[in-house]
Amino acid sequence: MQKFEGMSAVVTGGASGLGLATVKRLLARGAQVVIADLPGSRGAEAARELGDATTFVPADVTSEADMIAAYDAAESRGNLRALIHCAGRGGAVRVVEKDGTPGSLEAYERVVRTNLTGSFNALRLAAARMARNTPDEQGERGVCVMTASVAAYEGQIGQVPYASSKAGVVGMTLVAARDLASKAIRVCTIAPGLFDTPILSGLSGEVREALRKTLLHPPRMGMPDEFAALAMHIVENPMLNGETIRLDGALRMAPR
Repeated sequence: MQKFEGMSAVVTGGASGLGLATVKRLLARGAQVVIADLPGSRGAEAARELGDATTFVPADVTSEADMIAAYDAAESRGNLRALIHCAGRGGAVRVVEKDGTPGSLEAYERVVRTNLTGSFNALRLAAARMARNTPDEQGERGVCVMTASVAAYEGQIGQVPYASSKAGVVGMTLVAARDLASKAIRVCTIAPGLFDTPILSGLSGEVREALRKTLLHPPRMGMPDEFAALAMHIVENPMLNGETIRLDGALRMAPR
């Protein structure tokens, strides 16, 4: 998919971090972009700042009605050809907590519902719209870029819900690509390492410094625009399909 002009894209979690950087890249290429993010996010403000080619739709990715509204808004601006799904949440739970109590099932389910069920919800509803598109000059109807994490492979102590949910996204990727191949829709996933995003901004300076010391090259956290650059390459490169790509500077997470 080399032509962005005239197409629309939805970016979940597009009000900040990885999602906002991706929105900016899409706009620079001429796409019409819908930011789908929570009502309390900076989505409306971001859309105003970014101009007329951007629309904000308040949306919880686990809500069918909310995501239908986001895709309706996108299709009002052009054929929906791209979903970049960045929305997600963290949450610390151990299997058995330090005080000996079982880990919270409710907290576990909240993270899995947002990160895994929300990913499937966003994907299925987007793909159903894309399947109605006329194939472009490369024979494609659309592409969906999901977001996992290196925690899918090396989850740290206390990350059992987050690691489980992101491993589920990795497991979904090839199957979804196979399911959608007959409809000429591609699915890939990016598994970022340590990126300078709002999720990490909540960590203490001590924890951030400990994480920084685990980095190899480059010896720094990733920048959101580096994620966005890879997302754009996936959208443009028709041979990328069914693959999860680690974007981590050779990071391998330690247990803690």
